[in-house]
Amino acid sequence: MPNIKKYAFVLDAEGKQLDPTIEQNAWRQVRQHKAKLVSRFPMVIQLNKVVDIPNTDEIRCGIDDGANHVGIALVQKCQTRNKVLFKGIIEQRKDVKKKIEQRRSYRRYHRYHKHYRPARFNNRASSRRSGRLMPSIIQRKQATLRVIDRLRQWIRMDGYWLEDVKIDIRALTDGYKPYHWQYQKSNRLDTNLRIATIFRDNCKCMECGKENTRFEVHHITPKKKGGADTISNLITLCPKCHARTFGREMQFADKYYKMIGPSGHIEGLDDAQRVMQGKHWFREQLQSRATLVLTTGGDTANKREDWNIIKTHSNDAICIADLEPESVDIEEWSIKPMRRKSKAGVDEVCGFHHRDYVSYTYRNGETHAGYVTAMYPEIHALNFQAPTKHCKKANALKCRLIWRFNKIYWFKCA
Repeated sequence: MPNIKKYAFVLDAEGKQLDPTIEQNAWRQVRQHKAKLVSRFPMVIQLNKVVDIPNTDEIRCGIDDGANHVGIALVQKCQTRNKVLFKGIIEQRKDVKKKIEQRRSYRRYHRYHKHYRPARFNNRASSRRSGRLMPSIIQRKQATLRVIDRLRQWIRMDGYWLEDVKIDIRALTDGYKPYHWQYQKSNRLDTNLRIATIFRDNCKCMECGKENTRFEVHHITPKKKGGADTISNLITLCPKCHARTFGREMQFADKYYKMIGPSGHIEGLDDAQRVMQGKHWFREQLQSRATLVLTTGGDTANKREDWNIIKTHSNDAICIADLEPESVDIEEWSIKPMRRKSKAGVDEVCGFHHRDYVSYTYRNGETHAGYVTAMYPEIHALNFQAPTKHCKKANALKCRLIWRFNKIYWFKCA
């Protein structure tokens, strides 16, 4: 079992960000009344003295942007060995579109029952403005920025390293070829085409339906006969079925084109398209905070293999920062930016508030800790979501308050 390091952010008496320290050392400073606890999740302490020694080591923030999960890591460039100070995975909300549709139905119902008001369409200025991003898209980018801004209060960030989108949608669907000055070998277009095709075809041979095999991607119209190198001209086959098409490609062409369907909407590329949307706005926001450096998915994969690092969203963020670390065995966080407004109908139960971080011990000795999700004042009970279990109707009188909620859920990954 590797030794998992746990770091705590450090501020001086004037609020200046200092280099993080080991969590045990931070607790010792608190016990000796040399510092006060600012945040428990993640741990932040503020010293009682002013530190005049400037921080000179560069700290980079690596961001692995994704549709559902965003990897984030802070890596410090040291003179001898680079250190990973923080890593986590931001879990994006998936209910924004549903709630917007629900709000739209409420508004339409309200207008429909006002008979003196005629029906109106496209009447909202915010929906008609140029360059508008969909709420479900911009919310994801804003959630990532909320986490970054929170971390910036506790630690200095000298620059942001962001991975560009892995799949070029135009290259896959339209046969778009970039200019020579846009081309990057590390994009691995052929690899991306193969992965996207297999993913679209649900990881099975489209001819015989075999799943557990080595897949091959077949050009429906051969390139020698003018077939495009796009996903709309590719299909997934097993080696046996692929061998049967050699020299007889056009005999199977109509059948295979019907199988993959029209190329207007390609299943499996939705996540890549969500990351593509709003990326320029996201880059502008990062550039307004510090220097921004763009990398590619191919570079990330190469570094991960060269450095022998397991593939996760947070570890990819470490590779994106472009500093080979001494070790990646540090505490990992699962981060959930929450809605700013809570619609809980109950204010408090036994002194606990909605979204407070509490712990509870069951009769069998199991102890779970998490954030309060529901309260039952009539029976003095709480529901709270722990990483290990969703605890329901726990006795509020036996729960222990660990920390008050402050806009973002921070879970320690097991």
